[in-house]
Amino acid sequence: MSNSVLNQALSKIRWRILPFVALMFAMAIIDRSNIGFAKHALQADTGLSNAAFALGAGIFFIGYAVFEVPSNLMLHKIGARIWLSRIMITWGLVSAAMMFAHNETSFYILRFLLGVAEAGLSPGVVLYLTYWFPQNKRGAAYGIYYFGVPVSLMIGGPVSGWLLESAQFGLTGWQWMFVTEGLAASVIGVFALFYLTDKPRDAKWLSHEEKAAVEHELEKERLLKADTGPSSWHSALINPTVLYFTLIYFTVQVSVYGVLFYLPTRIAELLGTGIGLEVGLLTSIPWIATVIVLYAVTRYADRKGQQTRFAALMLALAAVGMVGSTLSASLPLVILAFCLAAAGFITVQPLFWTLPTRFLSGAAAASGIAVIGALGNLGGFLAPTVKTWAEQQFDSAHAGMYFLAGTALVGTLMLLRSARKASAPGKQTNATQVARSA
Repeated sequence: MSNSVLNQALSKIRWRILPFVALMFAMAIIDRSNIGFAKHALQADTGLSNAAFALGAGIFFIGYAVFEVPSNLMLHKIGARIWLSRIMITWGLVSAAMMFAHNETSFYILRFLLGVAEAGLSPGVVLYLTYWFPQNKRGAAYGIYYFGVPVSLMIGGPVSGWLLESAQFGLTGWQWMFVTEGLAASVIGVFALFYLTDKPRDAKWLSHEEKAAVEHELEKERLLKADTGPSSWHSALINPTVLYFTLIYFTVQVSVYGVLFYLPTRIAELLGTGIGLEVGLLTSIPWIATVIVLYAVTRYADRKGQQTRFAALMLALAAVGMVGSTLSASLPLVILAFCLAAAGFITVQPLFWTLPTRFLSGAAAASGIAVIGALGNLGGFLAPTVKTWAEQQFDSAHAGMYFLAGTALVGTLMLLRSARKASAPGKQTNATQVARSA
């Protein structure tokens, strides 16, 4: 099969699929993180304590974790087009319903339901892209998907700040923000029903030769995985390599949400102002830097075949940035530190996802990727609560961020261990062996 035909097909797939799934992810991140912009106004109107806010911010991940594996198995069974659309529509409606969070109980319930509704989106897309991209192109593909994070926060920050200052129809600013951003996600979900395609063989926008070239390449990889990877969805759940990757992903998510929930608050403190348009504009700076790093590093790591080592480097960079954000009262230096942290914890993720997808396929991929996402994302539940606990326990405003940075360093060491074992003398160098060596 001609490489030129394969490359032509992959180029069409990139332009057709990747921008749209990046948009979906952007909307998900906006609807997860806008709680950080609403924090002060929501607490003022509802009387939520800092501890209650931290619990509510994190409880999202409980619902997300519980329904992650069933969601991915449903996607594998009925197809990505219907299931990813369903996820977007329902989570948008629940996010809009956050306008009714008037006390602790309603706040907890709605945050939990938001996690249930969104469960399976990111692992679902990770699985979905294995239907379209061979292993040696997957890091860059995941990198484009992860553009959704910095782009959402680069644009979503100013938009969320503006909406907070632009109350309409008798709603408070934070209510108007939740309604507007939630319903926007539902509208995109409806559009996804008509736009997405399940697999290459269903793509009317690919020629017969292009479909055959992509499916031939993916079938070769599937046969290789079948020799050594778990053979069923339930065996993947207890596979030692899957569990090891789960621990790594847990440390990544701790670092992600240690920054994500508190970046707007930290910038507002330094400015001595409330969270609004000015804070939103300043918080967009780290995400601009992240877009550049994300694009360059994922492509370079794919070319060099060094995704694991670059993932370790990026997670270490995130830890350095988190510590740096606490060591200075200078606004430019704090923003620079957040640039390092954001670029690190975002770029590590698409590189990380190339590891489990090297040896998982079929139903095993659906469940294995989902369990990594489900249990790993509990780091997002733990991070806000542990950060608050550490600050109170040690009577230090910096202790929480130090703890989260230390967790990221543990993940860095685990990734380096994977890289060393993969390159040890006598090890096979095929993709499956690299993954299993973790």
